Amino acid sequence: MTNDLQAAKAGGPPAVIEKAPVVAAAGGGRPYLAFRLAGEVYAIDILRIREIIEYTVPTAVPMMPATVRGVINLRGAVVPVIDLAVRFGLAATGVGKRTCIVIVEVAHAGATQVLGLMVDGVNAVLEISGDEIEPPPSFGTQANAEFIEGMARVDGRFVIVLDIARVLSIDEMAAVAAADA
Repeated sequence: MTNDLQAAKAGGPPAVIEKAPVVAAAGGGRPYLAFRLAGEVYAIDILRIREIIEYTVPTAVPMMPATVRGVINLRGAVVPVIDLAVRFGLAATGVGKRTCIVIVEVAHAGATQVLGLMVDGVNAVLEISGDEIEPPPSFGTQANAEFIEGMARVDGRFVIVLDIARVLSIDEMAAVAAADA
């Protein structure tokens, strides 16, 4: 893994992070990728995830909103990197040993957009059944409730299940960028 990291830092392709452990819930369910962000645990439907790569410093792009940290080269494709913490109105994500970029696919205007999400670290792949996901609360979370698909209880803790299509709504992000200007 260190050779992959050195290659990525030297301008080579980003290294792919090993698979996260799978934690099965009683009765099965759909798989979700759980990750940490600003001290909370969030989850995204695994079907939206393309891959997880080690953090590489994105190339800054002028005149972008604060949520866009820059772009990375992912095997010849230019991929915007979104700081999910900033998107949720929190302080920018700091870079640590476990910081990574989760590459996701989001449908927009009949096309698939590939975006990178900067997160503090990936926890595991969780099996969560639909009946274990409760509706989002109207207050008390750091993320805007319209971004939340629901709240799941895993090992005695809440996991915030995100609706990634709403989190990364291209139209809404464009409106945020216009408001920042």
